Amino acid sequence: MPTPLYDALRKYADREPVRYHMPGHKGQPFPPADLKWLAPIDVTELPETGNLYEAGEPFDSAQALWAEIFGFDQCQFLTGGSTMGVHTGLALCARPGERVLMDRCCHRSAFNALALLDLEPVWLDRIWLRSENLPGPVSPGAVEQALEECPDIKTVCITSPTYAGVLSNVGAISQIVHAHSGRLFVDGAHGAHLPFLGLAPFWGADVVSVSAHKTLPAMGQSALLFASGFDSDLVRRTASVFGTSSPSYPMLASLDVVRDWMVNWGTEKYRQVAVRVAELRQAFPSLTDRPYSGFSLDPTRFVLKVKDGPAFVRTLRERGYVPEMEDGGHVVFICTCQDTGKAIPYLAARLEELQDMMGDCPPISAPPLPEQVLFPRQALFAPSRVRPLEDCEGEVAACQIAPYPPGVPVVAPGERISKKELAYLKKIGYNMLSEVRTLIL
Repeated sequence: MPTPLYDALRKYADREPVRYHMPGHKGQPFPPADLKWLAPIDVTELPETGNLYEAGEPFDSAQALWAEIFGFDQCQFLTGGSTMGVHTGLALCARPGERVLMDRCCHRSAFNALALLDLEPVWLDRIWLRSENLPGPVSPGAVEQALEECPDIKTVCITSPTYAGVLSNVGAISQIVHAHSGRLFVDGAHGAHLPFLGLAPFWGADVVSVSAHKTLPAMGQSALLFASGFDSDLVRRTASVFGTSSPSYPMLASLDVVRDWMVNWGTEKYRQVAVRVAELRQAFPSLTDRPYSGFSLDPTRFVLKVKDGPAFVRTLRERGYVPEMEDGGHVVFICTCQDTGKAIPYLAARLEELQDMMGDCPPISAPPLPEQVLFPRQALFAPSRVRPLEDCEGEVAACQIAPYPPGVPVVAPGERISKKELAYLKKIGYNMLSEVRTLIL
């Protein structure tokens, strides 16, 4: 498989030019000796290396290879993670001042995009999996009902997969959105690997953002935006609004190289890991899709059910294992193509030692839906003051109150902090002494 961008960078570096352009290291090894391979391809926009935000080689070919794998007209490389992708995607789909039908379980970056783009949210609730104490998929029926009630809405924003690996039926949702002359944006940050497993998790969407660094062996912050039905120059220009004018070429090259590696070797490794994760799900109490209908799970995301998430993770870390995140009753493990060989069997052996700490946690209801007092843009940029969260009952938030990870706000700017929100945050173990910003009204 070709690697057009990486090849162009290597060709330029191998000439060993005397560099009088940025970056300041001039292609010489970084101080740590083990990073010496990185400096030669860390360059800037040159005739030989192309410009991320302009048409031309080698980016046209490198991005087209990704677009083909995901089934979209266009791919745009990103160096600001899926946060940059979320902002770009919503800017492509919606105009300032419009209303957007948005999944309440969206990442904090989508909430920030509402304020930056001056969009008004209409919240779309998810199915709550009561026996799992987790949000389920977005219901196509709920999307259709909301669009019929709000015919002016032409942009829908959802998250799939979730942090726990829950996949919504994007194909069915996209058909409903398109029947209402709208566009569907999907924050697929945790799903960059899924097409390599033979899945089509984003079929029918108009724009999708995925984080290559989350589930593929790519450099941190490297991400991808996929789009269909948009002018290519518009996509590039919109991405340039939210991205740095000095993108990291090593990051961009890692996107190019990781695609080639995934096609040739990584896909088979990922399939092996999917089999191992299925075995973990059978051996330990975990989130599965068997008791439910209408949704599926990422085959490689392992969500263990425990009685006390923080206590379990402390014990697990003492044994040298560090999971992605935990909440009151779940521990999330991100398993990737790098976890072949004995990695997962060793994890299973450690988990065997902790079986007494596993099981269902006390029931937790779905997060409350706060009262919206001001639009996100009004609230985010209004005068505010800092106070301990526990003293903020009745106040209007000027910031997000979002446990991280997963970074899904319980309260967003412009929403009132009431007793029910405070009770929920306390129940999930949020630090009630943390300081938050509230509006000066």
